[in-house]
Amino acid sequence: MSKKILLIEDNKEMRENTAEILELSHFKVITASNGKEGVEKAQAEHPDLIICDIMMPVLDGYGVLHMLARNETTSGIPFIFLTAKAERTDLRKGMEMGADDYLTKPFDDIELLNAVEGRFRKIELLRKEFTKDLQGLNEFMIDAAGTDPLKKLSEEQDIRTYRKKETIYSDNNYPKGIYFVIKGKVKTFKTNESGKEFITGLYKEGDFFGHLALLEESKYTDEAMALEDAEVCMIPKDSFQQLIYKNTEVSKKFMRMLSGNLQEKEEQLIKLAYNSVRKRVSEALVTLYNRYSKEGDKFSMQISREDLANLAGTAPETAIRTLSDLKDEKLIDIKGSQISVLDYDKLCKVKN
Repeated sequence: MSKKILLIEDNKEMRENTAEILELSHFKVITASNGKEGVEKAQAEHPDLIICDIMMPVLDGYGVLHMLARNETTSGIPFIFLTAKAERTDLRKGMEMGADDYLTKPFDDIELLNAVEGRFRKIELLRKEFTKDLQGLNEFMIDAAGTDPLKKLSEEQDIRTYRKKETIYSDNNYPKGIYFVIKGKVKTFKTNESGKEFITGLYKEGDFFGHLALLEESKYTDEAMALEDAEVCMIPKDSFQQLIYKNTEVSKKFMRMLSGNLQEKEEQLIKLAYNSVRKRVSEALVTLYNRYSKEGDKFSMQISREDLANLAGTAPETAIRTLSDLKDEKLIDIKGSQISVLDYDKLCKVKN
């Protein structure tokens, strides 16, 4: 199926010549003679790419980009500016607003097609599914960065090994980057005035964490600690912000990767508010199973009773009594600090 391109250009000769070059290369081209018409056609046609002149009557290219960026259905469409000016201030303004590329007039057919085809290649790369390991992270960063200096990111990663119960970051500190779990298990938690912990997140191989404070440009409000020996990679703050703020497609992909646990956290808060202790402990075990089990394997893991209690929002003594009851019912098995889930379905259905 032919890719659909919207060309917004007020100069009739330039518009017709550019459209002809694109059509000869088997692209479907829609044209608009001014910015206002271009915005209307973008919203109606949902093109795969927009090529837009900057200096136009009615609504200039900056206005077009601004209006499309505000609309959820058009904000992710790749955008190439056409400009007769080669001044860096004009180009920088467009890129800072979210444009993906630019062409300086006059341009020949090879320059035009290289820009268009290069943009489509980059889109396909960013839509790839990457494995949730260090290699997948490297591939994502390199593809997302294109020819930018971010290509060096995979060579500059700060990879550290943390022992069980070792702190990865502490609250009230400013973040230096975003963290990626290469191996092992990590928890994030808050501590109240009396020293009681509440676990806010559980992370495994392939997960990102520590991103909220970075996005808000604020201090950490929680702490991160290794649940078991773990290898963690830190992506520097500047590199992360370039990915998020400089490229719309990368931003959307990264945000989907980072937001995977938000619904889980909301559900956790509701359960803490309304569920009985028995149900909360059962739900904590189900959460551990869902987070850390591997397909085809019987699930078991070492976890301290204190950590389990903090996840369930109860006292360790209460968690221990409840675990004993669940063991008697043959829903779980316990050997020291090792807990094995024997009947996941029944554990999910424990009554409130």
